Amino acid sequence: MTITTPRPAVGAGRAPSPDTTRPSRKRQGGTILAVPALVWYLLFMVGPMVSIFVIAALHWPGMLQPVSFAGLDNFRTVFADPAFWAAVRNTVVQLAIALPVMIVCAYMIGYYVAQQPPGHRVIRYLLFVPGLISTPAKAMVFYAALSPDGLLNGALSGLGLGSLTDAWLASPSTALYCLIAMDIWAGIGFTAVLFAARLSSVPEDLGEAAQLDGAGHWRTMWGIHFPVVRDYVGVVTMLQLLWTLFGSAQYVLLLTQGGPGTSSTTLSFLVYQKAFIEADLGYSQAVGVVLFLAGLVGLLTVRRVFRASH
Repeated sequence: MTITTPRPAVGAGRAPSPDTTRPSRKRQGGTILAVPALVWYLLFMVGPMVSIFVIAALHWPGMLQPVSFAGLDNFRTVFADPAFWAAVRNTVVQLAIALPVMIVCAYMIGYYVAQQPPGHRVIRYLLFVPGLISTPAKAMVFYAALSPDGLLNGALSGLGLGSLTDAWLASPSTALYCLIAMDIWAGIGFTAVLFAARLSSVPEDLGEAAQLDGAGHWRTMWGIHFPVVRDYVGVVTMLQLLWTLFGSAQYVLLLTQGGPGTSSTTLSFLVYQKAFIEADLGYSQAVGVVLFLAGLVGLLTVRRVFRASH
């Protein structure tokens, strides 16, 4: 007698096949939602960046004037212009002074605020005050302080130091440094608040252990907390580098117009001056290409300096 066992039905015992349509639908939905942002980025971020290089190769003497191809002639004109090299020198001095002073002082202020001293909430709000003031109002404050009959000269005369008074914004030896002081004053408070927010997330055990080992606040600030937030310091430094390099033209425009002569002309202001005052768009964007490359090199340098060493 032969005993036969029934064969299992086709498909019996198999795990149900996963529904592969849902993940693909999610990916398609995410792609569709990203299209408007991508189009916006291409039009208003990548587009202007490409146009800088295109216009730099054109001879364009004004917005409504005929355009012709110039090749590298604009760059030859730029590199042969003493005003360009004066702007390069002023920009280097501006970055060499404003950036280290702002970052170091802002970090120290942020560390102090992060320790939550009495009134630390009020201090945070006060540090934000320069960021709440419009740029023209900031310029008026500095003009009122630095004009020939302004607050600074009045204070010096009142202290019997009248020989030190000067036309600070109109003097070739001081105009650029007044603009640097304004850059620092305008940015140091907001930067300090950023550092305070990051330092507040550092575990308190690190500082307490360092103080138990005999470390003072100075050593704790630079030897313990700074290595922990080193990467964040690098990010903030890159942001301030870009702001100082590209955004300082508004202060030059409002206070000194690049003068006397070219003593306070920076690269960012030279781009504006050539484009909107002298109507030489090709020259302007040739300087813009140099400014773009300078910003790129600066970002890579800051990234290398502040990259993690572990």
